Amino acid sequence: MRTQVAIIGAGPAGLMLGRLLERAGIEAVIIERRSADYVLGRIRAGVLEQSTVELLARAGVDERLKAEGLVHDGVEISFDGDMHRIDFSGLIGRHVTVYGQTEVTRDLMEARAGSGALSIYEAEDVSIHDFDGTRPRVRYRKDGVTHEIACDFIAGCDGFHGVTRASVPKKAIQIFERVYHFGWLGVLVDKPPVAEELIYAHHERGFALCSMRSPSRSRYYVQVDADEKVEAWSDERFWDELRRRLNPEVAERLATGPSIEKSIAPLRSFVAEPVRFGRLFLAGDAAHIVPPTGAKGLNMAMHDVRLLADAFIEHYGDKSGAGIEGYSAKVLARTWKTERFSWWMTSLLHVFPTTGAFGRRIQRAEFDYLTSSRAAATSLAENYTGLPD
Repeated sequence: MRTQVAIIGAGPAGLMLGRLLERAGIEAVIIERRSADYVLGRIRAGVLEQSTVELLARAGVDERLKAEGLVHDGVEISFDGDMHRIDFSGLIGRHVTVYGQTEVTRDLMEARAGSGALSIYEAEDVSIHDFDGTRPRVRYRKDGVTHEIACDFIAGCDGFHGVTRASVPKKAIQIFERVYHFGWLGVLVDKPPVAEELIYAHHERGFALCSMRSPSRSRYYVQVDADEKVEAWSDERFWDELRRRLNPEVAERLATGPSIEKSIAPLRSFVAEPVRFGRLFLAGDAAHIVPPTGAKGLNMAMHDVRLLADAFIEHYGDKSGAGIEGYSAKVLARTWKTERFSWWMTSLLHVFPTTGAFGRRIQRAEFDYLTSSRAAATSLAENYTGLPD
């Protein structure tokens, strides 16, 4: 088989790249080692920057988003029960949209299936070859038969544990990483959200987040030690702990119920440099990871694949390699700014036992500055809603 672009990974990054290329008349095959049901079943965040919403419109997959997405003009920050709202709309005239990553994936999957574009799921032993030359290839095994795809370019959209970054020679790539000693225990519940906007809460017992997926489905998180097990957390224990970390009035109106999903996500900051290796390009979690505190992971992936799609469109349409040559530098320039913001939000809102009493006083001073300075609040609003290119 031959195609122009081989995309490894059928998460939202790979699917979006495939969709953008398809609409530009560029052939692309998506290869995914998991089943379609598995990919669709992954529970992830869902706070979309305006640029991500605009990209979904460009891809022609925003019909449900426009009908079901929840537009948020601000966010609540709490410290030991003291509440403060950051007014995105009033400060910078922008907003975010709450729409689950699972729904983004579903919309892209359905669009691809409807167009007949090729996606290969449950591909085993995926490997990439000769990406440092002019004739890259992808091999995989399906139903016991080995297949090979010849292509012009390979896009690595296969996540942190994927094969594409692992195939790069160690001497050609530099890794920057910070692993946090805690994780997020998350619960999904079919109950109305406790508030109309997200609430980020710092408490001496740990961080908490009140989020939502729809007007009738909520997503809540609490900070837990990295070695905690989901099995140790009954629903009752989770709700009791969440209430302790919230403002008393918020805790009082919290609607609880049986969880429909419960999991623990580890936190890490991670950047690979560069993100282009000959004819191999890394995008999304294959290239970088951020703590979820700043709601940036999906948005970063969408930014990457927009740049990559534009680079390929320029290559095939204008016969120019400028976008391809500049891809890595553009991605990394934005990545490090976003890493900084996610690190800052994580540092403000979580409990770090090693910093002691001094560290908590510094966090309190940061919160007080944020709530008293329009400049500080504007900075948070700019970063949270999405920085320009």
